[in-house]
Formats: sequence, structure tokens, C-alpha cells
Amino acid sequence: MIIGHISNCAGEMAHLPAALQKGLDYLAKTDFSAVESGKYLIEGERLFALVSRYKPQPLEHCKAETHVKYIDIQFIAKGEEVMGYASWSTAHEVLEDCAAERDAIFYKKVDKESMVILSQGTYAILFPWDVHRPTIQGEYDGEIQKVVLKIAVDYLNPS
Repeated sequence: MIIGHISNCAGEMAHLPAALQKGLDYLAKTDFSAVESGKYLIEGERLFALVSRYKPQPLEHCKAETHVKYIDIQFIAKGEEVMGYASWSTAHEVLEDCAAERDAIFYKKVDKESMVILSQGTYAILFPWDVHRPTIQGEYDGEIQKVVLKIAVDYLNPS
């Protein structure tokens, strides 16, 4: 997992693959206060944005997950949430494997999970080996606007 703030992304982008740079550039240049919830294609199904608004939930209502086909860049456009994080491990107990249908594997038990606060303007880049539990309620109790960029793993290193 890589965590950064959109105000610093110009300096950070030079150290990232081109596909991640495109995603961060999209986040930096878009005024999400004027964007409705929904799916927005940037580079077709190789790079797209999912914009949503919701209220964060208590920890026990939030599922830990990983993905197989996509890297996530989760960006908080408005508000603040807590996200659980752990490196992938055989100690994690799978709850439901939906990788084929929804590119998600959900976990019942996550070993050595840490909590990170993602505030407005913060992004987290999550690779397939990064177990993450988004949408957790912390001190902030307002509405969140989040943009999840989905970047196909094979788009990172096109052959």
C-alpha cells in the first residue's frame, strides 16, 4: 500500500508507473464536487473511476478484501474514513471468494491488521497483495465522497 496526499502527487508521480500516474493525474485535475456517483471510463476497462457517496460504518459491518485483476487507488474527495490494512498472509481466513464474478476476495479474519485514517485529499494505492477494509467510521460522522480508481494489473506493464 502506498499512501499520499493529492497536493503532493506531482512530486510523487515521477516514481510511479505510467498507469498509476494517469490515475493520479485524473484525481488531481477533476473537481469531484461536480461529479455524480457512478462509473466513469478513463481508459476503458483498463482504467476507470467509481464515484460514490456514503456514510462510514462501524468496523464490524465492514469487510476486509483483496482484488486479483485490479489495483485500487482509493481517494477521499470529501470527508474522512478509517481503513484497515494488512499484508497478504496465509493466516487470513477467507469468508467469500468472489474473484471470478466481482474481482474481490472477502476475509473473515485478518491477521495483524492496522488502521489508517484517510482524510480529504488522501489517496491509498492498493495492490492485489494488500488486504484492505474500507469505509470504517472513525471520529468523522458525515458523508464521504470517495473515488475508487480501478487499474488493471496488466495495464501496469503492458507488453
